[in-house]
Amino acid sequence: MKKILVTGAKGFLGKNLVCEIKNIFKENAEILEVDIDTPQSELDRYLEQCDFVAHLAGVNRPKDTDEFVTGNKELTEYIVQKLESCGNLVPVMISSSTQAELDNPYGASKKAAENAVFDYSKKTGMKVFVYRFPNLFGKWCRPNYNSAVSTFCHNIANGLDITVNDPDFLLRLAYIDDVVKSVVSAINGHEIVKSGDFCTVEPVYEIKLGEVAELIYSFKKSRENLFVPDMSHGLAKKLYSTYLSYLPTDEFSYPLKMNVDNRGSFTEFIKTAQNGQVSINISKPHITKGNHWHHTKNEKFLVVSGTGVIRFRKTDSDEILEYFVSGEKLEVVDIPVGYTHNIENTGDNDMVTVMWANESFDPQNPDTYFLEI
Repeated sequence: MKKILVTGAKGFLGKNLVCEIKNIFKENAEILEVDIDTPQSELDRYLEQCDFVAHLAGVNRPKDTDEFVTGNKELTEYIVQKLESCGNLVPVMISSSTQAELDNPYGASKKAAENAVFDYSKKTGMKVFVYRFPNLFGKWCRPNYNSAVSTFCHNIANGLDITVNDPDFLLRLAYIDDVVKSVVSAINGHEIVKSGDFCTVEPVYEIKLGEVAELIYSFKKSRENLFVPDMSHGLAKKLYSTYLSYLPTDEFSYPLKMNVDNRGSFTEFIKTAQNGQVSINISKPHITKGNHWHHTKNEKFLVVSGTGVIRFRKTDSDEILEYFVSGEKLEVVDIPVGYTHNIENTGDNDMVTVMWANESFDPQNPDTYFLEI
């Protein structure tokens, strides 16, 4: 069983890493968790028996700048010196920052911590993994602390104001799951992508602060206009997942506008700018809906409950085609252009149909023409 020491285990990166180690290694790993309240004697014991050190603990928002030295430089030096003195020479991973390149107290303390790890590698020949992380974002990141993304997500999700001092400020962002994936690879002894001496996480996204705010506001508005973001862009997908993790626990659900009449109901569920929309159609027993056709708009019907028949007739033909459908046997029926069509509930209970259209409904150009089967 591999024993993995994780410092800063209760922090943002630590919490995510610990969870993924449990997911990946299961019973084949023991996680030795260290945080600010861990006694030094326990840290010493862990250092004597661990097989890998993931050193994530550090100070970035101290009350006194001297804490940078003790929390970053001196703690890292203590860890590697203890490994040497007890003869437990194991690989070490350290969470550093791009600010290690800058001339400020925080950057200097991170640079000193890096040097301590590199010196340990030179003395012992052990592999070390030094990451200079950009801004990280993802679930469980503390808002109103040192992450604009987490602050924006939390405040917007909770109906609070945000402040964008410089909309053109360029953020460099890495997603927490991408970071954790790389660290787990290091623990497994796999080759890690490097830039010089430093391990790198891919991808790193660049986006203006104002654009981040606009995107997150669009997530909130999506509950009203039903338009979900373009998930083909990796950053938007990951930001949306992050935003949802900050929703108040009593606001996971939201109502949809049901268009109800004596035939049943029709409810739009999801809209996209690129891939059309999904709607839910409920038909009362022995009710027929439709009797229209389209030039360009095409649809897919999936009956998930009840029984019915979908009928087609080419606009210039008398031949009627019938497809019998049932929630007992899920199958998709394509609705081609140029065919007038309807759907009839042939059962004694409500029939529920999931409908996809290749374009979101545009009232100015509905492309829908009434024609009886």
